[in-house]
Amino acid sequence: MADRDLDNWTSEVPELPETLENVLLFALDEAKEKMAQGADIIPFTCLVVKDSLFIENHPGETSEDCFEHARHTVQNARGAVAYALCYDGYVETDAGEVDALIAEGGIPGADEGHAVGYLYTVSGDEGNVTFEDEAAYIGEAPNFMVALKDADEYADEDIEECYLAEPEVEGFR
Repeated sequence: MADRDLDNWTSEVPELPETLENVLLFALDEAKEKMAQGADIIPFTCLVVKDSLFIENHPGETSEDCFEHARHTVQNARGAVAYALCYDGYVETDAGEVDALIAEGGIPGADEGHAVGYLYTVSGDEGNVTFEDEAAYIGEAPNFMVALKDADEYADEDIEECYLAEPEVEGFR
């Protein structure tokens, strides 16, 4: 799934809110682990609500379908404080096109989101995957939470109503 244009690759890394940075890196590590086990990466979101993390897959016929499903999920996430959308794609660098696991995300009310990724190479007949040691900052990305209020502006009842199911990951942060 590579049909996504993000703002230019940059070497300048802005200061990210801690929760956003944590959820972006968590999503990348989840995808990296799946890929290392030979699984295909289905685009997924990680949504941080209070101290819980909700993970949802976003399969689709096209990359646009996946992104629209993820956008719909995230832009209606009352009480969430951050999200990450993670997928397998590529980035354009000075050296050309490079495969990457990409996580883009944002926080409520911010005009722009941010994207980070693990660059990787595939080698050998068996498709051995080698990841870079550290995630790289890719650049600005759309923020699906741009129209949401801060989490503390929602009543606890409203938040609980949206998230009746148990989160997949307890005690995130």
